[in-house]
Amino acid sequence: MSCDVAASAAILLATLAPQTGGRAAPPQRLTPAAWTQALSVSLAVNPLAGEPLYADIVRRATRLRRETEAYRARLKSSPALTDLDSFAAEIAALSALDLQGHLDLAKRGTDGDLKCILKGISQDLPRKLAEVESAKDAAAKDAALEEMVYLLRDNIEVITTPPTVQSGT
Repeated sequence: MSCDVAASAAILLATLAPQTGGRAAPPQRLTPAAWTQALSVSLAVNPLAGEPLYADIVRRATRLRRETEAYRARLKSSPALTDLDSFAAEIAALSALDLQGHLDLAKRGTDGDLKCILKGISQDLPRKLAEVESAKDAAAKDAALEEMVYLLRDNIEVITTPPTVQSGT
């Protein structure tokens, strides 16, 4: 978590620095109020992420993403993926939770994109798993696992990213 905070603060500060066309900018000092405001923006989290259902989705997707990345790393030494039955069961459970999140948001009457995204992820997870399971060689397995990593990352980010206010256009 502290690495994420540091990275967010560094990116935020870089965006606040004046653009100088490639020349080094003079050091800039932020006032305490500006620093606090900038840091609070970078630390914002979607309040939905704190609710048990959505926190569980994020926790599971994070663990599965790490596991998927480990599978990809092991492909270099062995093209056979082991313990896919357990992995498949965990993917199915996450897919069911994503659908449950979709239904929860629909029941609340929310009109945001999140409910549709969660439904789409719940449908895509089994498809991506089928691609992993049916891949014939190491390159195809790696590509399928990479797509699974992206989908799991999206599953995390759509829940943890704070909602934005959209202007009426």
